[in-house]
Amino acid sequence: MYCNLNPSVSDGFSKGESAAVNGLNAHLNRVAGLLPFNLSLEIVMAVEAGLGELPAFSFSSSSTPACGDPASFLQSVCHTVIVQGVSAIIAFPQNRDELLKLEFIATTLQIPIISVVQSEIKRQSQNSLHFQMAMQNPQTSQADLIFSLLSMNNWYDVSLVMCQQMNISDFVFLLHNNSKFHLGTVLKLSTNSSSKSDFQMSLQVQLESIKYSTSTIVTFGCDIRDIKRIFTTIAKFGLILPDYHWIIGDSQNVEELRTEGLPMGLLAHGGMGEPSLDHYVQDALELVARAVGSAATVSPELALIPGITNCLARLETKNLTSGTFLSRYMANTSFDGLSGYVNIQEESIIISESHHFIWNLQHDPVGKPMWTRLGSWKQGKLVMDYGVWPNKRQSQGGADWRHSSRLHLRVVTLVEHPFVFTRDVDEEGLCPAGQLCLDPLTNDTALLESLFQGLQGGNDSIPMEFKKCCYGYCIDLLEKLAEDMRFDFNLYIVGDGKYGAYKNGRWTGLVGDLMSGAAHLAVTSFSINSARSQVIDFTSPFFSTSLGILVRTMDTAAPIGAFMWPLHWSMWLGIFVSLHLTAVFLTLYEWKSPFGMTPRGRNRDRVFSFSSALNVCYAILFGRTAAIKPPKCWTGRFLMNLWAIFCLFCLSTYTANLAAVMVGDKTYEQLSGIHDPKLHHPSQGFRFGTVRESSAEDYVKKSFPEMHEYMRRYNVPTTPDGIDLLKDDPQKLDAFIMDKALLDYEVSIDADCKMLTVGKPFAIEGYGIGLKQNSPLTSNISELVSQYKSDGFMDMLHDKWYKVVPCGKRSFAVTETLQMGIKHFSGLFVMLCIGVALSLLTTLGEHIVHRWLIPRMQQSSQLKYWLHTSQRLHRALNPTFKEDKLQTVAKPEKSCNVGNNQQMPWNSLGTSNCNRRKLSNQEGQQNDLECSHCKELLSPQDKRQLPLQATSNGRTDLLGLSQNPIVQELTDLETQIQLIKKQLQLAMKKKKELEQNQKSKSSTES
Repeated sequence: MYCNLNPSVSDGFSKGESAAVNGLNAHLNRVAGLLPFNLSLEIVMAVEAGLGELPAFSFSSSSTPACGDPASFLQSVCHTVIVQGVSAIIAFPQNRDELLKLEFIATTLQIPIISVVQSEIKRQSQNSLHFQMAMQNPQTSQADLIFSLLSMNNWYDVSLVMCQQMNISDFVFLLHNNSKFHLGTVLKLSTNSSSKSDFQMSLQVQLESIKYSTSTIVTFGCDIRDIKRIFTTIAKFGLILPDYHWIIGDSQNVEELRTEGLPMGLLAHGGMGEPSLDHYVQDALELVARAVGSAATVSPELALIPGITNCLARLETKNLTSGTFLSRYMANTSFDGLSGYVNIQEESIIISESHHFIWNLQHDPVGKPMWTRLGSWKQGKLVMDYGVWPNKRQSQGGADWRHSSRLHLRVVTLVEHPFVFTRDVDEEGLCPAGQLCLDPLTNDTALLESLFQGLQGGNDSIPMEFKKCCYGYCIDLLEKLAEDMRFDFNLYIVGDGKYGAYKNGRWTGLVGDLMSGAAHLAVTSFSINSARSQVIDFTSPFFSTSLGILVRTMDTAAPIGAFMWPLHWSMWLGIFVSLHLTAVFLTLYEWKSPFGMTPRGRNRDRVFSFSSALNVCYAILFGRTAAIKPPKCWTGRFLMNLWAIFCLFCLSTYTANLAAVMVGDKTYEQLSGIHDPKLHHPSQGFRFGTVRESSAEDYVKKSFPEMHEYMRRYNVPTTPDGIDLLKDDPQKLDAFIMDKALLDYEVSIDADCKMLTVGKPFAIEGYGIGLKQNSPLTSNISELVSQYKSDGFMDMLHDKWYKVVPCGKRSFAVTETLQMGIKHFSGLFVMLCIGVALSLLTTLGEHIVHRWLIPRMQQSSQLKYWLHTSQRLHRALNPTFKEDKLQTVAKPEKSCNVGNNQQMPWNSLGTSNCNRRKLSNQEGQQNDLECSHCKELLSPQDKRQLPLQATSNGRTDLLGLSQNPIVQELTDLETQIQLIKKQLQLAMKKKKELEQNQKSKSSTES
């Protein structure tokens, strides 16, 4: 595309216009589907060719065009512009001479040129390559418009009110030539009356003459001030009757119209301001773009590749050139542009018929008067924005349309939970709850109208499978809007089940139904995006959401070490390291204390060694109730209690987390969001998709084309289809991308709790109500939606449809869910089996130590003191430890004390008997008897004869034989023999006493 500016314009002007044109170009490039194959429009700006100054600006310059003669001008344009491969030229000629130069260029170079001019410049012949776009639009025929408006509403009795003299012969001629119409009185009011009271009196008298003879009054030649005076007078005298319909016959600028003093139901027509130069330039650019897009579908090589031009010789060829081919499509292109309805007349005249609308003064939803657009005047016809004129049915029935002006709209929806649900109707074809809707599987407007007419007329011929009951979030919102805006609606489900996308040159789904006129509103989870906003209108969003990713959680088999999951490995390591350190300090404190259970501490028959400390620590940690040997010193007991507190908190934490960790163990696809490598570089059969022709697919297609190409094979028609593919066994989808509002609801109602949304939300969007482009209802509904948000109605809807118990049946199956099977504790069983096997090895190790290791250590004079580590090992290595141990007395009440020493080192057997607990009473009595005579075994003289010598545990060796094991053993044997003799003597003596007692008792009885 080439756009030229006049060389006489200063550099600042050219830069400003370049920015303006480039801005228009950027806007067109954002229009979806305008150009095929992802092509874009590019503007080539030039200021030295001299094709005319832009008419919107006036600059005086004394400079003359750089190229005066046509040949030089042709060479200049060819060398500076055509060589860049442009498809068309837009120029702004100011006079006939500049227009002729453009004619010459178009014919010579075979390239289409669009000349934007202030007014049409007459030419002797039409050039199919040179188009003129005049900025003066043709005047709308007011007579035809008013006549069509009267005919459409069956208002045949018409009277006229004229505020000043004007030519209305065309309108009167139309009325006289139609036998249905009756032209009543023509009132000529003098709005220049000197007295206000005179004007009111004159108006009252004239209106009285038509009070009962007409139903419609059309005003001509009255400005807005005159109209207000008229209606003020009419209201004062009560002349507005139910059968009066007022129409302002003169074209009005609606932006200047006011509502004060005007009656409800007043009709007016007019535009919304004159189009500017920018509007015409953008329409010219869009004309070329649309023509290129249409031509590219037939012959891409001609439409997209400009022909090679020789600037030194005139192009003479009989073959079809790309410029000629493109000009044919330009001549057959028409569309609604910014300046009006653009079409081509006489092959090369571009007519831009300005937008002309029909307006009606009505109450807005809050009761304030406002002008509402009802339709437009296009190509000599009335095109209404709704299928039924707001008051047509009421007026046919004789009712006053100004007081009964309820709109009747067709609303299309799409089933998407929780926004729209469906259920079957009852046996009578009615809906006890919800709204009756049709599912005709078509978007044909005529068929829909016939179905709804039959439905309203009580016709039962509609198949029952077409009838559904619709309810949900959006249906509640629609009912609220219908109540507040006073409109009725017919509801149907979109035929193809699609949201809408541009395919094969047309829009599908909801967007297609709105554009074709099959529906006036689209109410569902309808995402607002840039592509749809170019062709339809959206209200302000009533629901904000984003896109999300849904995955399925999988229950995994519990591994062997599942019972250790409640605590981290570092915690387990810390616990056992702390345990052994505590055991070491307990041993040190006990052996360093003067009151510890050690040979140098309190003289006890047992010793607190490191193995005893380990036994204590493990027993406290695992709650073992086996007998332990606790420490006796104060420091050791304090440390043991601290260890018990530590174990209490560790055990409580473990127990609390055990069920949650082991039962709640689920795995799922870890996805960080839309930028996750698994989505951009899928491998190992990773499958993901979305709903076809949805906003999610549109976003992925635009932002990540390669990802979209991969996921196309996995896309599904609807959201429930994608959910089912995730739930299937085996899975057919690994991830599903869709609106997060829909995914959150699916997660909340999932009875099996297998669905989960992952990753960060992306592509923030909103749901809006779709309407046909330039619909007058857009602003009204948007205002109501904003009001609903502020007063809490939308929050109430959200709570109603989203307050669902997450994972439905989980609350009814808590017991079943929290039960843990053997698979969760398989590691414990394995550990127990391994412990049994290791115990066999431990037993074998004990035999090896007893048979081979201990004898070798006994032969060595080193490494024999093991009392601080293991009492049994020390006893095995040191035979004398048995005597040392037996020299201590565990309990004073059963000790055999000699003097104050509490020792009888030579009477080991007797001391052993005295210290041993008896399991029966007889054994206890016998032990007491033996202990009572212990003092008689040795006389003081015998004690004095025994030498005293200190032993290794701090006590004295009365025999002084500890250094000679053989002599000591012989002495022990001798002592035991003497003791046994004395015990035997005591036993014989006791026996005799018992026999004598028995004899005496028997003789007494006899």
